[in-house]
This record gives sequence, structure tokens and C-alpha cells, in this order.
Amino acid sequence: MGLFKADFYRFFALGFAGGALMVLGAMGLGSITPLSNDFVPPAHAAAAD
Repeated sequence: MGLFKADFYRFFALGFAGGALMVLGAMGLGSITPLSNDFVPPAHAAAAD
């Protein structure tokens, strides 16, 4: 007798995979720019005077 039935693990895995696909789709996995540019803009050096 286990703590959870086998259905629990199956639905947990399917839910996790579906959620991961939705997150990657929302972040724009197919975009050309790296995902890090969506969160933090690239750094630019200030002009020296």
C-alpha cells in the first residue's frame, strides 16, 4: 500500500509538463533574441568624457 495511487504521479507529471510548455510558450521560446534579454536589458558602457 503506497501513500498515493499511480494516477496521482501520472497526472502530476502531465500537469508539470503542460505547465512548463505554457511557461516556455509565454516567454517566446521561438524568438531570435535570448530569453535573458526579456528580463534584463543588455548593458551598455557610458561614453567617456
